[in-house]
Amino acid sequence: MGLQSLAGRLGCAFQDSQRLQQALTHRSAGPQNNERLEFLGDALLGFVIAEILWNRFPQASEGQLTRLRSSLVKESALADLARELQLGRYLRLGSGERRDGGQDRDSILSDALEALFAAVYLDQGFETARAVIQKLYEPALEKIDPNRPLKDPKTRLQEQLQADRRPLPRYEILAVEGPAHAQTFLARCTLLDRDLSTEGRGRSRRAAEQAAAEQMLARLEA
Repeated sequence: MGLQSLAGRLGCAFQDSQRLQQALTHRSAGPQNNERLEFLGDALLGFVIAEILWNRFPQASEGQLTRLRSSLVKESALADLARELQLGRYLRLGSGERRDGGQDRDSILSDALEALFAAVYLDQGFETARAVIQKLYEPALEKIDPNRPLKDPKTRLQEQLQADRRPLPRYEILAVEGPAHAQTFLARCTLLDRDLSTEGRGRSRRAAEQAAAEQMLARLEA
């Protein structure tokens, strides 16, 4: 699958394909890598998300806006977006890094996506970069409620069990399915003081465990 396919999914055509190539090159693959682009993309993303939230939620406080921005630009959120783009299959990695599954590691995927935003900015300008970021983030933005707690399901489940003086849940990975660049994980969450377990699927171990915890919360609330 060529880089033009990726550019098409982003909704832009690069004038300089070398920028796109560099954004997808990990430091393990050579000195011309994406580290400097990642630095610029991180700042760009933070500003664009802050601007979007400021316009979308005029009644939100500074603290609410800060928490919302943090939830959207954190490493795991970026990695999930990168997986939706199937970014891992386009990455240039050193042989050792690829052998160790670097194409699906959260840190590598999130850095590459930020570098990609910077490459769009340098090649197409700020307005195009902002449009690309907003397009990718729109599904997540639609689900945001500034007044809803931002704690993830695993944290909420842990706090609920601790409040009831119950043992913490046990998580285990039951299966890893699919090719290396598009793996799906199946996780189980088990309550140790009850014969109760739930399962969840995700594109990473973390996402699968979060999905299983969310199912457990729903069971407990029911």
